[in-house]
Amino acid sequence: MKDVTEAQIGDTLHLHKQPVEPLPGFKSAKPMVFAGIYPVDQSEYNNLKSAIEKLTLNDSSVTIHRDSSLALGAGWRLGFLGLLHMEVFNQRLEQEYNASVILTTPTVPYKAVLSSSKLIKEYREKEITIINPAQFPDKSKVTEYLEPVVLGTIITPDEYTGKIMMLCQARRAVQKNMMFIDQNRVMLKYLFPLNEIVVDFYDSLKSLSSGYASFDYEDAGYQTAELVKMDILLNGNTVEELVTVVHKDKAHSIGKAMCERLKDCLPRQLFEIAIQASIGSKIIARETVKAYRKNVLAKCYGGDITRKMKLLKRQAEGKKKLRKIGNIEVPKDTFIKVLKTQSSK
Repeated sequence: MKDVTEAQIGDTLHLHKQPVEPLPGFKSAKPMVFAGIYPVDQSEYNNLKSAIEKLTLNDSSVTIHRDSSLALGAGWRLGFLGLLHMEVFNQRLEQEYNASVILTTPTVPYKAVLSSSKLIKEYREKEITIINPAQFPDKSKVTEYLEPVVLGTIITPDEYTGKIMMLCQARRAVQKNMMFIDQNRVMLKYLFPLNEIVVDFYDSLKSLSSGYASFDYEDAGYQTAELVKMDILLNGNTVEELVTVVHKDKAHSIGKAMCERLKDCLPRQLFEIAIQASIGSKIIARETVKAYRKNVLAKCYGGDITRKMKLLKRQAEGKKKLRKIGNIEVPKDTFIKVLKTQSSK
């Protein structure tokens, strides 16, 4: 072994050329949430790499894969057990290792079946896998999109069954089986699209069932789906970290919810901020963060109306100029707040 990560919990070690029966019953923890993590400055890459390696030594449930983004540079795609796990990991990176990182939206690997022979020649295969939402191909280039599905097993006390079934239906799940294990417990089997469970399904399930329900899933291949890429724009500029791939039927509601949560999270500026969700060139949702406003008429009492109009016009011109040159910095904790679909209101 050259690396500590090669030693997994549950491994059985034996003498050379004297194999033994491995100990049964060990299963590695399955990640429930995947997110991209990038250093704010690429010169910090090595420091962040060693910080992540040290953290994962005493938290073996985090899975790591190297990743890169056009806008954010080199980074990693990490798998976590839930949103809280991701939040704690991020806080530990900042507090224990002074690492400032950018987190991106959790995603799953999609597939696209290319339509033209020219594109197949370019990509050297008919079916391409898309891990980064920024590389999601346009509908005109593709005959169909495929999304990963999983067979989920939920075991819950029977008094929570109704609530959990409603939650599963809201996540586009298809019921496969329902079985009573004993007088009080039910086992439900559902076929879930993976992107419906990676963000906060586990958290929602636990809160609905007062923490009693358990959830496990196994890979069930891919199925066709109507998928679209949704961009979040701030004053017309795309926020790379919040680009997501969503199902066409849910695009409007997800876009509206993300814009509303961003409106609550973003600090106000001296100029107006337009928050928009778009699919291609079509805007599907919009919220506006109002600008701070100084009362320029405070020193005017009575007098001619043209004087007041002159002051207001000058203020409006200043705001317009500020909006052109002002950059909007998205606070790092905004990302996790935006992801929590159940707002704390």
